[in-house]
Amino acid sequence: MHEDPYVCHTGFFGKGIVLLPGMIFTIEPMVNEGTSRFYTDTTDGWTVYTADGKLSAQIEHEILITETGYEILSK
Repeated sequence: MHEDPYVCHTGFFGKGIVLLPGMIFTIEPMVNEGTSRFYTDTTDGWTVYTADGKLSAQIEHEILITETGYEILSK
C-alpha cells in the first residue's frame, strides 16, 4: 500500500522532497485505449476509471534509492 512520505508524480526540478538512500518509490504508467481523462470512484476514493469507459492498463515498478544510484525491485 502507499505510505508516507507522499511523492507527487508531477513537480518542478529542484522542488519537493529529496530522495535518499533507503527510500522506495513507484513509477505507475497508465495506458488508455481512449481519452486520458479519468475520474475516481467516490464510493471507495481509490478506484480510477477512464471518463469514456474504454479499456485501460496500469503497470507499477518499484525503485529503491541506493547509496550508488538505484535498484529496480520489480522485474
